[in-house]
Amino acid sequence: MTQSFKHHWQKQFRLLFLLATVSFTQAWAAPEIAPERHRGEGPFERLIIRGGILINGEGAPPRGPVDIVIENNRIAQIKSVGNPGVPIKGNRPEAGPNDKEIDAHGHYILPGFVDMHGHIGQSYQVTTAEYTFKLWLAHGITSVREAGSFTGTDYVLNHAKKSQLNTIAAPRIFPYFGFGMGNDEPITTPDEAKRWVKKIAKRGAKGIKFFGLKPEIFQAAVSEAKKRGLKTMMHHAQLDVAHLNVIDSARIGLTSMEHWYGLPEAMFENRIIQDYPTDYNYNNEQHRFAEAGKLWQQAAAPGSEKWSQVRDELIQLDFTLNPTLTIYEASRDLMRERNADWHKEYTLPGLWDFFQASRYAHGSYWFDWTTQDEINWKKNYQRWMAFLNDYKNHGGRVTTGSDSGYIYKTYGFGYIRELELLQEAGFHPLEVIKSATINGAEALGLADEIGSINIGKLADLVIVKENPLHNFKTLYGTGHVKLDDNNKPVTVGGVKYTIKDGIIFDARQLLEDVKRIVKAEKEKKNNG
Repeated sequence: MTQSFKHHWQKQFRLLFLLATVSFTQAWAAPEIAPERHRGEGPFERLIIRGGILINGEGAPPRGPVDIVIENNRIAQIKSVGNPGVPIKGNRPEAGPNDKEIDAHGHYILPGFVDMHGHIGQSYQVTTAEYTFKLWLAHGITSVREAGSFTGTDYVLNHAKKSQLNTIAAPRIFPYFGFGMGNDEPITTPDEAKRWVKKIAKRGAKGIKFFGLKPEIFQAAVSEAKKRGLKTMMHHAQLDVAHLNVIDSARIGLTSMEHWYGLPEAMFENRIIQDYPTDYNYNNEQHRFAEAGKLWQQAAAPGSEKWSQVRDELIQLDFTLNPTLTIYEASRDLMRERNADWHKEYTLPGLWDFFQASRYAHGSYWFDWTTQDEINWKKNYQRWMAFLNDYKNHGGRVTTGSDSGYIYKTYGFGYIRELELLQEAGFHPLEVIKSATINGAEALGLADEIGSINIGKLADLVIVKENPLHNFKTLYGTGHVKLDDNNKPVTVGGVKYTIKDGIIFDARQLLEDVKRIVKAEKEKKNNG
């Protein structure tokens, strides 16, 4: 390899890494570590949840009332105990003097949600990991694939370990390291890639996040990852997608794609490169995202031979689509995202500042966002959603991820919005729940442990008063406003309890903690 060629790829790697992960104006730093857990009851030797309506996460319709018995963090019994709307008769699991019971009559019980694209956040976004973790838990998220570990691999591994031990209030964390993290220089040969994969596997990484790469280096890394039992994910960034689109990377062995980049390019019929305007500059993020909003219209039409060919091959390869529809929604309706109900009380001032238009901050590309830009993105969504629904209908796996912390998406709230958007794409609400639970567990290789409510599985559960299948808006921490029988507006909903590893978290308590964190930060800023 010539020095000039090597230098070119080193520069490209650094640029891509920065564009994808951090603000150019802020130091790379992690927020304060999460404090010792002071919320959550348990775990208990025996926990009984009484009389709830079960949505098991595998596509089965709701049934209930049921009693669920949990012993030492494992679901030991699921017993149907009667019929809805009438007093319960018949035998029920008996409770001992030391057993914990939850009255869930009239409530819905779901598996804990899996966020397949989460970031704890940098210090210029969030001040403490406690903020992020509590918002995740308050919205029923019990497992998170930490995509890239950009707060620092030691930082993420430390929190993953503490979460495993339940010494902090946090979802289960699966650290995926950004490719090349920890190396002084970018990786430029297949042998270097293999050595790096071996190193991170020993350190405790669960997977790798790629942003695009030369095919021979990518192939070496994926091959070694398979040997080490690591999963892989990729954001197919425009700088490399011309020689490694989704179908290329899936054939090599990538296990999941993020967002949608690389998928339209795999379905090009009359071009091989995106139709960039001649003044395009990738470093100009309005260029980048405005032109991305036109990309699906350049791909094969729904139902065409090329469309079907790509769809079927990806399904045959057992490939996972993790679309993160929510993170780009401001592109089609900026005003809606800026004025979401939760920003006032739940969005930290530093995070809000990070969301504002800036030529330096990633994802803050509102330099002059126009009506036409939003129209282009609405059309983009139509095609994107059509492919997701078609993929699901033909047996493909679609999971649920939020990528919150960017583009006006606040942690937890962004995940619930993803559920709504999958329903908009054509998914039945039960299919949405399946994407949010068992599909994510399958993609992580943990379907035997989490992702559905079955005997023998870990006790990761969500208990809600309102029926989420009727209205996913009732899962937001801010609730849903409707008229009561007296024609008065009332707020209903919100998760009641999130149970992770058999520990019962009161979601309202967690949200109150977050409110206090946000209020204190605002006062500090105002008095500064």
